[in-house]
Amino acid sequence: MESETGRNLIDVDYFRKIDLRVGKVLEAEDVPNSTKLLKLKVSFGETAKTILSGIKKNYSPQDLVGKKIIVIYNLKPAKLMGLESEGMLLAASDGNDIVLLTTDKDVNEGSRIS
Repeated sequence: MESETGRNLIDVDYFRKIDLRVGKVLEAEDVPNSTKLLKLKVSFGETAKTILSGIKKNYSPQDLVGKKIIVIYNLKPAKLMGLESEGMLLAASDGNDIVLLTTDKDVNEGSRIS
């Protein structure tokens, strides 16, 4: 189905396939030889994943440690700069700045978003 703006619309069953969770950034570091990527270790309670993200121009590693972020938890792993990324953090962009999506109140790591 297509909307009036030409974008593909999804139904609620398709949306339910996407596992969005709250993760806490435990570690963050620059990816060597990359001007865009940061490597994050993100905790989801009993598990942790490595996530690479192109947010280096807007965030330093020390800005991210301790932040609770929104992550696509069930994304297929991808290789970037020879490193494996096991998820994707969600962020908004207005064309210039990138802003991470977070929660407005404290919530447990690994909490599902519905």
